[in-house]
Amino acid sequence: MERPNRFTLICRLHDKAVKAFLPNPGRLWELLLPGAEVYLERASWREDGLPYTAVAIQKGNHPVMVHTHRTNDLAEHLIRKHLVPGLEGAEIIKREVRQGRSRFDFLLKRRSEQIILEVKSCTLLGNTVAMFPDGVTARGKRHMEELADLSRQGRRGAVLFLIGWPSAKFFMPEYHTDLEFSQALLAARERILILPLAVEWKEDLSFASEARLLDIPWNLAEREAKDRGSYILILRLPEKTSLQVGKLGRVQFRAGYYLYVGSARANLTRRLERHRRLRKRLFWHIDYLRSQAEFRYALPIRTENGLECQIAEALEKISDWSVPGFGSSDCSCSSHLFGMKKDPLRSPDFISILQYFRMDRLFAHPDP
Repeated sequence: MERPNRFTLICRLHDKAVKAFLPNPGRLWELLLPGAEVYLERASWREDGLPYTAVAIQKGNHPVMVHTHRTNDLAEHLIRKHLVPGLEGAEIIKREVRQGRSRFDFLLKRRSEQIILEVKSCTLLGNTVAMFPDGVTARGKRHMEELADLSRQGRRGAVLFLIGWPSAKFFMPEYHTDLEFSQALLAARERILILPLAVEWKEDLSFASEARLLDIPWNLAEREAKDRGSYILILRLPEKTSLQVGKLGRVQFRAGYYLYVGSARANLTRRLERHRRLRKRLFWHIDYLRSQAEFRYALPIRTENGLECQIAEALEKISDWSVPGFGSSDCSCSSHLFGMKKDPLRSPDFISILQYFRMDRLFAHPDP
């Protein structure tokens, strides 16, 4: 029903609202949509008094594990049973080992070689692609850099991405949201073992026996993971407002959420930071609306392709209204600004569009 903060869900259980602890700090936008089925288990005593723990979320016909500790438990099981390609024959020396400034999940030994292993739970899932992370992770970036440094010192570093999605065929770093992590992973790929492993959870949340490595289209990731592309800016206008918008003239804006589609051929991050700021010279149409509207999100869609008009066309189909001529003076689109009555991040249609342009369009053809 609701996620009031990162670690709490409000769910409906037998027609009653209950609170549950969510042991996962990820954004989980694509999973935690209104009406999503959540697997709850009754919690043992907790200081915060939450009576349940959220363990998994249903996606299609499959549960996706969101309990991060359970993910590490599965990693231990797979390693001990020698079911991780690339880690066959490795033995677990200990869980949680400090190395440099970080604590990693496992210390392994294979013959005379020691392996420092970090486990990441991947919950950002498209039709056939899985991506990590679903939010900015400075800790994850540091892990990649330190694992690469270990290899320079003659030790072995590895990262295991556990992906609970049996339909996945490809794995990619999620460079739209976290370009720095993605570039760190790209830079480390020759020095560390990168193991994106697809697994399946049964309905009773037991592990199905199959586990397989996914393909990583490195050339595609390297080509796309640049600071350029398109974006969707989400603003909220709390009340009806009339504004003079440059040469467009006076425009009547309804109260609600606004989705603006823009692009930057370079320095996309800088463009998004500009939209966050209120103090600036009013230049683009969107600057006038931003001066009165609350900033909510800036969602980059990094790509070498020009997608701005395609994104606008898709958003127009799901919006409640649009503002004619806004932001579209240099193209044939009727508008690049669209209004919605409710938060678009709670809209399955909007999330589907975002997921398509960020993930699925890249794999719409057999050979990405």
